[in-house]
Parts: sequence; structure tokens; C-alpha cells
Amino acid sequence: MKTFRVLVATDFSNESYNALFYVTQLLENRPCIFYILNVFEKPSSLLSSNNRKLDENEKVEALEKGSMEKLKETFHRIHLDNKNELHEFQTLAKPGTLYTVISQTTVNLKIDLLVMGNKGNTGAKEIFMGSNTIHIIHNLKKCPLLAVPKEIDFKKPKEIAFITDLKKGCGLKTLEPLLELAKYLGATVKVLHISEEQFLSTLQTSNKKLLDISLKRINHDFASIYEFSDKAQVIDRFIKTRKVDMYSLVYTKKSFIERLFKKPVIMDLSIYAEVPFLILPNRE
Repeated sequence: MKTFRVLVATDFSNESYNALFYVTQLLENRPCIFYILNVFEKPSSLLSSNNRKLDENEKVEALEKGSMEKLKETFHRIHLDNKNELHEFQTLAKPGTLYTVISQTTVNLKIDLLVMGNKGNTGAKEIFMGSNTIHIIHNLKKCPLLAVPKEIDFKKPKEIAFITDLKKGCGLKTLEPLLELAKYLGATVKVLHISEEQFLSTLQTSNKKLLDISLKRINHDFASIYEFSDKAQVIDRFIKTRKVDMYSLVYTKKSFIERLFKKPVIMDLSIYAEVPFLILPNRE
């Protein structure tokens, strides 16, 4: 197998370290380079004097030094927790905004998978996803994103749900990361079609056939639910009843999935706090 290139964003929280550890276990039997990335923001300047620029440079240097020191700690910690000879770790400290740096790095390093720890609030309610994750999802181009819920224990996925409206994202090129992961894990893909119409359109019928062709080499089954309003609860019930270990969907504009991400989906503390999800960019 070719060496898999994984970018793991960290803010040095427990959630981000857990995401790093999770993906090393997920890809236990695959040669990988894990790039551990910390992004620190440059201080903004209101004045353009030489003294101000000097102060800013000193602050940036201090921020970079602090970032590199914490990355070094993370590097040593993951080496203690993961002694896999197939895995190599490199650290990156970069200034800028999280989205910009991640976008550039995924392209420059030809990243196969982006991984982020997903933060949530404890208590009776849970926010569907953190704002950073949502912002990055909105701008996905080529690289899939795996969001790992906070501090979950690793469990090898045996059942992966694929959520679709059968309007876009059913082709082999888009689904390739999901298919490759399912094949590697020996997992079953459980397709959930959430329909906003009672009958399939010509396009949806065509895409369903395309999806069947794409999944032909993977063990899979298909379920369809007609639901116009609360799709988050439909997904939640499906994941719970089918005992799904991970779920996946294709992010496309002007789809029910985009609407799901646009508003913060706040619901009772549920499976979203426990199950990783894989977001696939539409490559059609």
C-alpha cells in the first residue's frame, strides 16, 4: 500500500489529542505519515511604525516558539501511546487562520485525510459540530475530513452509514475515500436515503443506480426514509438502531446536508457525541 498522508489539526486540547490517537488506531495496519498541525494567529497591527513591526515580530516568534514546544510534547506523547513502526509523525507550527493554513497545507503536502477533534458542551444539550469544523466543511475542495467526537474510546468501525439525498455525490470519484476505508476495515456500508419527496426523480433514480455500481465491491444495504423536517433526528435514530460505528456524507451546496450544517443543530445529548463522521467533498 502507498503511504497514506494524514493531517491532524491540534489546539493541544484533550479532544484534539484524542482525534490524533483515534486515527492512529483506525489506520493501524497502514503505512502513514501523520502531520500534526498547530495554527497560531498573528497579532493584528494598528500602527505601521518600525517599533510596532519589531514588537509584532517578537510576538510572532514567541507564539511560534510556544507552539513548537507544545508540538514537541504532543510528538513525544503519541510516540509513547503509539509504537507502530508503520507510522511516522511530523510536526508543523504555522501562523495564520485555521482554514487558510489547512487549505494550503492539504494541497502542498498532498494530504489524503484531514482529521479534527470535535468539541462539544457537556450537559443536557450538544451542539452538532464546532464552528471551526463547520467553516472548514463549507470550504472542502478535494480532501475528506474525519471529525472525531470528544474523548471517545477507539472501536474499529464495522458498520459505516452513508447519508444521501441521491441528488449529488453518488459517483465513484466522490465516494472513493469511503470505499477505500470500508474495504480496508472490512466494514459494511449502510446507505440511508433521506427523501424530501415521496417519489424519486429521474436524476435520483439514475444516481441510485450509480451508487449501487459504486458500492458493488463493498458489502452494503439500503434504506429509504421520507422526511422533510427534522433530518438530524432521523439520522440519530438510524445510527442508534443500526448500531453504526461511523457515518459519512457528501457535502454539496444547496442540499439538505448543507442546510443541516448552516444552522447549529442543537438536540438532546445523542449519538453525535459518540460516533465519528467522515465528510466527503463532492468531486463530480
